[in-house]
Amino acid sequence: MMFSVVILAAGKGTRMKSSLPKVLHPVGGKPIVQRIIDTVETLSPSAIQLVYGHGADQLKQTLKGENLNWCLQQEQNGTGHAVMQAQPYISDDEDVIVLVGDAPLIQASTLQRLQEAKKNADIALLTVDLDDPTGMGRIVREGNNIVGIVEHKDATEAQRTIKEINTGMMMMGGADLKRWLGQLSNDNAQQEYYLTDVIAMAASEGKRIQSAQPDTAIEVEGINNRVQLSRIELALQARQADALMTEGVTLLSPTQFSLRGNLTVGQDVIIDANVIIEGDVNLGDNVYIGPNCVIKDSTVASNSRIEAFSLLEKAKVGEQCNVGPYGRLRPGAIMEQGAKVGNFVEMKNAVLREGAKANHLTYLGDADIGARTNIGAGTITCNYDGVNKSKTIIGENAFIGSNSALVAPVTIGSGATVGAGSTINKDIDDNVLAVSRAKQRAIQGWERPTKKS
Repeated sequence: MMFSVVILAAGKGTRMKSSLPKVLHPVGGKPIVQRIIDTVETLSPSAIQLVYGHGADQLKQTLKGENLNWCLQQEQNGTGHAVMQAQPYISDDEDVIVLVGDAPLIQASTLQRLQEAKKNADIALLTVDLDDPTGMGRIVREGNNIVGIVEHKDATEAQRTIKEINTGMMMMGGADLKRWLGQLSNDNAQQEYYLTDVIAMAASEGKRIQSAQPDTAIEVEGINNRVQLSRIELALQARQADALMTEGVTLLSPTQFSLRGNLTVGQDVIIDANVIIEGDVNLGDNVYIGPNCVIKDSTVASNSRIEAFSLLEKAKVGEQCNVGPYGRLRPGAIMEQGAKVGNFVEMKNAVLREGAKANHLTYLGDADIGARTNIGAGTITCNYDGVNKSKTIIGENAFIGSNSALVAPVTIGSGATVGAGSTINKDIDDNVLAVSRAKQRAIQGWERPTKKS
């Protein structure tokens, strides 16, 4: 049966103490509510009704979804009032899943379980059993059928022993939902419309109310403050680490690994402690990532090693390459097969062709370095004149001596050699030696300065 989803994401999140709307705070590098949207989209709903309010402009600039329909809740008058904002877009002949917008760990498998429960009921509730349900609304049953939700403060002593609680997430037919929304009252202490009141209405009509549960309680836990945000982040990272290890990745310290994006891996990948993966990252077979590395929107091909404390951003590392330790590949950095970047080498918009190497203390910006060329320590490409960027081109099998400055635009031929300490600002032909340095002098009788009294 066709179904749509309503996500309640209008609250400010005062307890977050932030100018950022609560549902835009990141979990695993992605906004809380975007995680929910992405999960829901895997189930192919007819539409996603996003009920929004606080931080409207920020939400619209940030969130994405193929079937996302924006439903403004100008004033926040309860969960029932929030769903009312989506009511004009709900069809009578469809089922509707209502989700809270601050529980980002909800899984597609759990929502499918909720759908299965709805097939044999008029309403399906997502519930969870807690060891300590203090303060939570209890699920009241008669036999197997749910007949109501009672809040902790209103519960009897017997009802307070109930461990099963309401998560605020449910599924029901569109026609029933719209009828019950029309009957909601705000005659309560908070003067708000509560969606949970529809459960009592359904029970009074003799409707069949069933439940489904997630695999773990953390999956339906909402975020209201930074402490809960941290707990959810840790839970997500543990889930992602388990999934990667199940896929065959060796995480040498699973609790010190952070995935804040999407990671695809080949076989026999090893990742050491304190590695952060951001954006879209692809690691080939037999890749090693050393400790304390950050890799963002990059590709590392098979049999390559990224040594400790290296930073890669929008970079491409070919097969059998070495980076670091303390290497930095900025956007546009490309290393072809067998290339090497050593400690304290930085590349930006530059290519190291097959087998080329820059082992230490070098900056390569806006450059094309030929195959098997060696870049000596302390070499820099002077690519910026204060206004414009220019390119340095070096041919194959060249040798650039240590502490050289290559002033772009400049081309150095294949097989050429640049003597150590040279400043090169004119093109160099193939297979020649270029030396540019002041003549060394020996001054006899020179006395060192002494400290003045």
